[in-house]
Amino acid sequence: VQLQAFGGGLVQSGGSLRLSCAFSGRTFRQYGMGWFRQAPGKEREFVAAISWSGRSTSYADSVKGRFTISRGSARNTVYLQMNSLKPEDTAIYYCAAQADRGTYYYAADGKYDYWGQGTLVTVSS
Repeated sequence: VQLQAFGGGLVQSGGSLRLSCAFSGRTFRQYGMGWFRQAPGKEREFVAAISWSGRSTSYADSVKGRFTISRGSARNTVYLQMNSLKPEDTAIYYCAAQADRGTYYYAADGKYDYWGQGTLVTVSS
């Protein structure tokens, strides 16, 4: 499996960005997909996840109501729409894929099987 994340950049506080993660190498619909982020000097943290079917989504409290995760089956891509961005959202954002084994540990980064290279999001105040 290969994951390629893109769409990061510099945006002003209150602005929006849409991250994309292209999935290839296996059957996309057999994987739950997650977004994590790591700010300078901080641990990597869970941001959002979507189940293999797309019917279930989960968000960190810090982004709930501002970020939306979705998956486009036709393009084997997962998206993270980020609105009302804040300076504290500044981080490298990573997408990750977890194979469907019955239980989806959506917030556990150690349970993900594959990771993308990350894309930098910088929010200026």
